[in-house]
Amino acid sequence: MVRRRTIRRGLAGPVALGVLALLPGVATADTKLPTYALAQDATPVKGRASTADAPSIRPGTYSDSIGRGEERRYALTLDTKTTAYVSAVAAPAPGSKVEDYTDGLTVSLQDNSGTTCGTDGDARYRGGRTAYPLAAYATRRVGGDFSECKQAGRYYVVVKRSGDATSGPDRWPLELRYMTEPQLSGPAPGEPGEGSWSSATPAAPTGGEEKRVTGGTGFNDAASVGKGQWSDRIRPGETRFYRVPVDWGQRLNVSAELPSAPKQPGVGVSTFTPDAFGLTAYNPARGVVSDEAFEPYEGRQKEARLFTAPVHYGNRSGDDESVRAMSVAGWYYLEVSLNPDAAKFFKKGADVTLRVDLRGAAQAGPRYARPAADFSVSPEDRELAETGRTASEAERHGNLQTVGFTGLGVGAVLLAGLGVWTVAARRKAAAGATAVTGPAAGAPGGPAAPMPGPGVQMPGQQPYNGRSGPQDAGQGFGQPPRGR
Repeated sequence: MVRRRTIRRGLAGPVALGVLALLPGVATADTKLPTYALAQDATPVKGRASTADAPSIRPGTYSDSIGRGEERRYALTLDTKTTAYVSAVAAPAPGSKVEDYTDGLTVSLQDNSGTTCGTDGDARYRGGRTAYPLAAYATRRVGGDFSECKQAGRYYVVVKRSGDATSGPDRWPLELRYMTEPQLSGPAPGEPGEGSWSSATPAAPTGGEEKRVTGGTGFNDAASVGKGQWSDRIRPGETRFYRVPVDWGQRLNVSAELPSAPKQPGVGVSTFTPDAFGLTAYNPARGVVSDEAFEPYEGRQKEARLFTAPVHYGNRSGDDESVRAMSVAGWYYLEVSLNPDAAKFFKKGADVTLRVDLRGAAQAGPRYARPAADFSVSPEDRELAETGRTASEAERHGNLQTVGFTGLGVGAVLLAGLGVWTVAARRKAAAGATAVTGPAAGAPGGPAAPMPGPGVQMPGQQPYNGRSGPQDAGQGFGQPPRGR
C-alpha cells in the first residue's frame, strides 16, 4: 500500500507540469525572448534565383530562409476564376541587427511574360532598428476592371530581401502563405461611394471589463480577442500578435497603451526613446492594413492608435492601399512591438492595454461560388474571440472537455453496472441463506442434521479463498484478491 501511494505521488509532479504546459499564459523559467512560431504544417521549400528551376507551390504554408540582397522565386499555376494571395513573413530573431527604411521585404506576383500582377507588396522596418516579424503580400485578382494577369497558366512569386552592408548578415527565416479566394457567383459589388464612411479618427475605445490575454509570437499562434479591453505583459524587444474577427461592413478601431514607467533614479529627459512601441494591423491574407511608425516614449503613458475602412469587397478597386487591404472578411491581425531600449523604463516588462472596438453591424457579404472559409466570420469565431485563446488552445480545451465528459460518462456507466451487479449478488446470497436456514436442521419437526460434506459451508464459516488465514475485509466471494 505504501508503494502504491509513493508511485502516485511521484507521478503528480510531471502530470501537473504537463497540465500547466497546456494552459495559456503559463510562464516558463526560460527568460529568452520567444522567436516566431512557424505553422506546424509548413512544408519546407527552397526558392530559387531563377524561374527556370523555381519550385512549385500549392495553396498552403511553406518555410524557407532568405539572405541579405537575395531573391527567391516560387512557381504556381492559376486558373481564370480564382483570386490568389501570396504573403511572405520575415522572422529575424529578437535582437537581430536591422536598419530602418533599408531592411525589408518586397513580394511580387508575375505572369510568364514578366508582367507584374497589380502592385508589389513592400514592408520596411521603421521601429528604431527593432527586429520584429515583417509581412508583405502580392495578389492576382480576377473580376471587375482588373486587366492584368487574367489568363490561366504559370505564375511566379518573387520575394526579395533588401538591405545594405550595415544590415545584419544573418539569414532570416521566411514563411510563405498561399491562399485563394473563390470566384463570385454573381456580379462583383462596386466600389463604395464617396462619403459612404467617415475617414475622421473615431473616439478611442473605452470601457468594458479588462480581460487578461497572452499574445502569440506571430500569425500562427495569435491570441483571439474581441471587442473590449485586454491586458497583456510584454518585455523589451518582444512582439505580440492578436487576431480579431472582422465581418463585412465592420471596421477596426484599436488602441494600445503603454503605461507610465515606475519612478527610477536617473530616469529623465535623457532617456527619451523616439521609437518605443508600435501597433500594426494585417488583413486575413497577411497584407498590411495600417503600418504607422513607432510611438515615442519618455516615461509617461502613451497610446498607439489605428482605425480602418469598413470591410467591403469593392475596396479592392480603390486607389488607397490601406483601403484596398480591407476587401475581405475574416481574422485580422494586430502586432504590438516594444523596442529593446524600453528596458530603461521596464526592465522586467510592461503591462500593455489593448482596446478593441468593432464599428458597424455585420452585413451579408458577396456570394461566392464555393465556401470561402478563410475570408468569412462564423459564430464560432466570434465566440472564440471572447476567450483570448489561440485556435490550437481552443481545440485542445475542447478535446480535454470531451475526454473529461467521456470519462465521466464511462465512470457513470461502470458505477451503474457495479451497482446492479452488487444488488444481484446480495439477492442471490440472501436467497441461498434462506434455503440453508429454512426450518432449522435438527429442530422439532425438521429433518435430521446431516454431517457436512466436502465444500458445504456451515453457518458462520468464511468461504474458502485458497489461502490460509482470514479473508480480506470486504473481499467479495469469487473476486480475485485485491492488491495482488
